[in-house]
Amino acid sequence: MSKFRDALDRGKEARREQDGKVGNEKAEGVDFGAQARAWLDDVVVASLETAKADVAGEVAIEIDTAPQAKASTPSIRFRIYRKRGTEKEVVGRTFTVNVQLSGQVSVSSPGMVAREVGNIGDRADERFSSLLAELIEDAAKGT
Repeated sequence: MSKFRDALDRGKEARREQDGKVGNEKAEGVDFGAQARAWLDDVVVASLETAKADVAGEVAIEIDTAPQAKASTPSIRFRIYRKRGTEKEVVGRTFTVNVQLSGQVSVSSPGMVAREVGNIGDRADERFSSLLAELIEDAAKGT
C-alpha cells in the first residue's frame, strides 16, 4: 500500500510542477506582448516622430498606434505621403510594422515585399531608420 501512496504522491507533485510550468508559459506570453509593444514604442514610434518633425515641410507622416483588430501579434500602421495643394490630391502608402512571435520585426505594404528590420531583443533602430529614410525619399519623389 505504501508503494501505491508514494506513486500517487509523486503523480500529484508532477501535476503541481506541470501546472507551475504552464503558468510560467502564460506569463512569458504576456511578457512577449509587453516587450513587442515596448519595442514598437521605443524604436518605431520614436523614429517616426523624429522623421515627422524632420520632413514636415514636404512629406507628411501619420501614425496609427491603435491595436489592429485582426492582428494576432502587436503591430503599428503608418502612412507616408507627399504634401500637395489640396487633400484630394494626397496620394500615399500605408505601411504596417509587425512583430512576429519569433521576435522578428517586418515592415510591409500592399504591393511591397515585407522587409525585415530587426528583432525586439535589439534596441538599435538603424535598420528601421534606414528603411524609413528610403520610404520617405520615395514619397518625396512621388513614387
